[in-house]
Amino acid sequence: MTTLIESEEHTALRAAVSSFAKHHTRTPDAPTKTLWQEAAKLGYIGVNLPEAYGGGGGGITELSLVLEELGAAGNPLLMMIVSPAICGTVIARFGTEAQKQEWLPALADGTRLMAFGITEPDAGSNSHRITTTARKDGADWLLTGRKVFVSGVDIADATLIVGRTETGSGKEGRPGSLKPCLFIVPRDAPGFSRRQIDMELHGAEKQFELVLDDVRLPAEALVGDEDAGLLQLFAGLNPERIMTAAFAIGMGRYALSRAIEYARDRTVWKTPIGAHQAIAHPLAQAHIDLELARLMMQKAAHLYDAGDDVGAGEAANMAKYAAGEACVKAVDQAVHTLGGNGLTREFGLASLITASRVARIAPVSREMILNYVSHQTLGLPKSY
Repeated sequence: MTTLIESEEHTALRAAVSSFAKHHTRTPDAPTKTLWQEAAKLGYIGVNLPEAYGGGGGGITELSLVLEELGAAGNPLLMMIVSPAICGTVIARFGTEAQKQEWLPALADGTRLMAFGITEPDAGSNSHRITTTARKDGADWLLTGRKVFVSGVDIADATLIVGRTETGSGKEGRPGSLKPCLFIVPRDAPGFSRRQIDMELHGAEKQFELVLDDVRLPAEALVGDEDAGLLQLFAGLNPERIMTAAFAIGMGRYALSRAIEYARDRTVWKTPIGAHQAIAHPLAQAHIDLELARLMMQKAAHLYDAGDDVGAGEAANMAKYAAGEACVKAVDQAVHTLGGNGLTREFGLASLITASRVARIAPVSREMILNYVSHQTLGLPKSY
């Protein structure tokens, strides 16, 4: 059995990304663009994509490692979850040769980005309620529907949209069995519009609502087989969960490192506050939780890269759950360790209070993961 202990190559990659991220200073006018471009030049953005198309030839294992280290240095790139992990993976596995030639080299070198649209106003956790439809019109496709909470549409060159064919319709016009189809929709396609959602979360990547009003697409916009169903969809969703875990673990590590540094130096009485167990033990517990979450993330990434989609699905959900919980606890404890300073802009932890909740909520809530584990792993009956 292959060990989950990191290889020398992975250890070296982790050190290189960490060094790069720690020496990068974000600029106010382009908080992520410069970092994205520089990371792409070093091969980090496309590390999971095939070498034949300009990528690094690695897998989600390597990509999640990169995102974790970027986050641990305080420079996370949310679009890594979307562009190379979801969209790049789906195109690499199921795209036509023309789609691979057009998109994979550009996704790998950072010159183009792709967003991903699946969530709808009435179809959040229940993807079987997706109502965005794709119908044939001659050789073309016509897409109609709405999507919400789509990240980075304003900076993406196209969006990979999840729809369903009309042949999947049920009674009285309601969706029948889910047969998802994936379409590459260019940002300037007629009938494709966006509206930014006003979020309390002030991240560099904005969230959008999308409207598709009879968006006409050529036949070659379809990625993969229109009858492939859930196989193609989960080829992107499992990496999404693994990468979300990496995002959360990186954020938690960053918060924890700031708290440890503060606890070592802050002296109120005779010794630094980190000498007191009331401070030290919760930080130690947060570290343990993050390390355990990382192990599950590594297991999920290993299974996915080995081609075990079923095993990866279970592990990816568990990793995302564990990482989300560990991240929230680490951020909360870091803020409490700093006291009032934890809420100042100077120390940069207060904004993570909101950001850390993202890993609990998206791309799937912790409650739905518990439902999944209950009936898929434990064999308990469904409640829904």
